[in-house]
Amino acid sequence: MDVSLVPADTTEDVRGRGVGVPRQIAVLPVGSYEQHGPHLPLATDTLVACAVVREIAAAYPVHPLPPVTIGCSHEHADWPGTVSVSAVTLYAVVRDIADSLRRSGVDALVVVNGHGGNYVLGNVVQEASARGERMALFPAVEDWETARERAGVTTSLLTDMHAGEIETSILLHAHPELVRPGHEAADFVADDRRHLLSLGMSTYTDSGVIGRPSRGSAEKGKELLASLADSFAAYFSLLTEVDPPRPGGERG
Repeated sequence: MDVSLVPADTTEDVRGRGVGVPRQIAVLPVGSYEQHGPHLPLATDTLVACAVVREIAAAYPVHPLPPVTIGCSHEHADWPGTVSVSAVTLYAVVRDIADSLRRSGVDALVVVNGHGGNYVLGNVVQEASARGERMALFPAVEDWETARERAGVTTSLLTDMHAGEIETSILLHAHPELVRPGHEAADFVADDRRHLLSLGMSTYTDSGVIGRPSRGSAEKGKELLASLADSFAAYFSLLTEVDPPRPGGERG
């Protein structure tokens, strides 16, 4: 295991970090274990989520958690190595983590999702928020779009679906030793994927790639992560406010 994926905090580190902040926030990376074409590892989404969390933890007084490494990757089941859990299981794991954190005095949780197929995480956050719990899902599409523009990523978010310019760039920056040769010639575009949930990824790509990894670079990866860390400021402010605004501008 790459020990950089697991925080090295002691309990005293956590206690000290909570001093002086109105609310303590934990940050949970959630990834997947699924095919990412011939050039990126199965753990790509987990590695991306962990890289985002490291950037956040370097800039804000949050508590980074170890990653959830297997998610909902059923659309990738046709490729060897892919492993999934059910949406019910992933929901329960994140709920249990949030409950456990509150019992230890950390009452806000940001779920940093590295895999688009983990749709259920939106439901976890939505339902928790309706119960009055403090939880957020990061990054939003808007955060990725801002990061894409800042980093000079030329592939649209629609086209850059899987193992493309964004993911290749982040791994070239954060874990270049894990990027295999061949991404320079692995581009494949399939923008119309309307039956993805019914038919799976193999209907749209033979290689497992949908996007333009040839355009990836370490420099873009660095800027993508920096932009996401900047975007996190709004989430930090929202979750640490004593009386956060409700939709429409009203206070709770």
